[in-house]
Amino acid sequence: MHRVVSIALAMSALSVPPRSAAGPYRQLQPVVFTEVKLSDSFWLPRIRTHRAQTLPHNLALCEQTGRISNFAKAAGLQPGEFEGIYFNDSDLYKVLEGCAYTLATEPDAALAARVEEIVRLIAAAQQPDGYLNTYYTLVEPDKKWTDLPVKHELYCAGHLFEAAVAHYRATGTTTFLDVARRLADHIDTVFGPGRRSGVPGHEEIELALVKLYEATGEERYFNLAKFFIDERGQDRDPQAEYRQAHLPVREQDAIVGHAVRAMYLYSGVADAAGYTGDPELIATMDRIWRDVTLRKMYVTGGIGPSAHNEGFTQPFDLPNHTAYAETCAAIGMVLWNHRLCLLHADARYADVMELALYNGFLAGVSLDGVRFFYVNPLASKGDHHRQSWYSCACCPTNVARLLPSVSGYLYAHTDRGIWANLYAASEARIPLAAGPVRLVQQTDYPWDGRIRIAVAPAQPAAFVIHLRIPGWCAEPRCLVNGEAVDGALLHRGYLPVEREWKEGDTIELELPMPVRRLIAHPEVRSGHGRVALQRGPLVYCLEAVDNGGAVRGLVLPRNAPLQTAHLPELLGGVTVIRAEGLSVRAADWAEHLYREAGSAAPVTLTAIPYYAWDNRDPGEMAVWIAEAPGLAEAGVID
Repeated sequence: MHRVVSIALAMSALSVPPRSAAGPYRQLQPVVFTEVKLSDSFWLPRIRTHRAQTLPHNLALCEQTGRISNFAKAAGLQPGEFEGIYFNDSDLYKVLEGCAYTLATEPDAALAARVEEIVRLIAAAQQPDGYLNTYYTLVEPDKKWTDLPVKHELYCAGHLFEAAVAHYRATGTTTFLDVARRLADHIDTVFGPGRRSGVPGHEEIELALVKLYEATGEERYFNLAKFFIDERGQDRDPQAEYRQAHLPVREQDAIVGHAVRAMYLYSGVADAAGYTGDPELIATMDRIWRDVTLRKMYVTGGIGPSAHNEGFTQPFDLPNHTAYAETCAAIGMVLWNHRLCLLHADARYADVMELALYNGFLAGVSLDGVRFFYVNPLASKGDHHRQSWYSCACCPTNVARLLPSVSGYLYAHTDRGIWANLYAASEARIPLAAGPVRLVQQTDYPWDGRIRIAVAPAQPAAFVIHLRIPGWCAEPRCLVNGEAVDGALLHRGYLPVEREWKEGDTIELELPMPVRRLIAHPEVRSGHGRVALQRGPLVYCLEAVDNGGAVRGLVLPRNAPLQTAHLPELLGGVTVIRAEGLSVRAADWAEHLYREAGSAAPVTLTAIPYYAWDNRDPGEMAVWIAEAPGLAEAGVID
């Protein structure tokens, strides 16, 4: 009991990073997740499921697959050979990061003890010079740092750094942070100006070194992050597009290669830009972001259409059935766009963050929290399902660390203002120069766009609350203490409300959520003649179990009215979209080259949120729906 209390006290003291953590060139500072307590019916149940199911599941699988015992073997505490893929260390680190986030908000003596046990194993496996990687220690001890493009030593180190910083902030102890510092110090003796050049094949260490710098104040770590960013692409090898090393970062103007690697790299670049203000890095981010969002992003916020390279091909190549859209890549979109939002104080980045969070990411985990998608197609013939684990387990373990920190994406601030980026019923404590401000948000978002925010500063004070108006909302309305706010004041996607605030003031924001019919750019071949449905931040799909056992022959006529209904008993409680459509019977073409046009029967179509598909009976699924019988009859879902 004493241990749990001490953890809680340490967490309270360390939950807000030092102000330097924001970066002097970032326009906004994040409000850390420990300062935002969720009370909503959407995210909070998922976080509880994560704590009760997802974390224990991930820890158990890490145990069963040797990811934990590899450290005992590397430490000489247990006999045996290395198990699994050479980068398996990273999966355990991600789970530990998720454990730390959970402990920071919900102290748990049993979980804390398990984490400390694993941290001791990790520390025991560290070599005297600070080196730590169980694959090389057990399999190729004489080949350290000899295969940076493939073997992922620096990638694993980066995930260790992130986990160690999270553990330090959650517990106040430095046991894991000390391991991270010794490893970072070792890497700093190997790489850097006047030492070895080279960059990781899988980026991650760049953003992680910035986090380590923020936690320790050690500038060598930030300089090492800058080194890895600046070294990338210096040999101008066109064959290195897969790992974004074909050009120096400052010269890149299109996103290429492996999608997850790109997201981690550009997250690190955004962090570096936040501290240096480097205009070339900022310009690179703008070019890459436009390339992603205008030519290479799925309607769900997922990215990376190709299984061949787990990443990008040419512009507008966005197939549905064969979409790769890795869950880790959607997580990367959340991380990157959050950083860009902080850098620029521009809601367009929060819009993309929200899209990826509610759709591309959330589909990656089942409602029961123990099955995961690695790949997230936008259409299925009924043969694509979540799995409990993968030999390459990056996605389940990445889910384990993002979900418990979701509340950290709601708000940002400066000394004199608050930015509301996401909406969820919650209570937040936000530091301003005039004193802390408590915000209590009441809403049924994302099912309803009515949001009420009670504002309670410690003392009456003048500041600005910037309310994000999502790009999907055409006619927002806002009242402060019952008086209308001029919507024409919108700036960079935010509605600024400036006044002297006092306890008892209230904001009422209404974001109407009509169902939107979306069409794709004409060059997106897979969208021709088809429409996708979106309501609020949620993208919808047709699933066979709701639509007579099949969806490939369904048609949504352009003039069909769209109705919504909230069904509390379905899929944990969802709002469905219904419409009167048509069902086209697949024709038998075995003996025909041409035939008379067939008839279509009227049916009621039911669409559910995309994140919720494949949680019931298996069957077909489609996000893009035919608007004419010809396309539906062909059964084309690619």
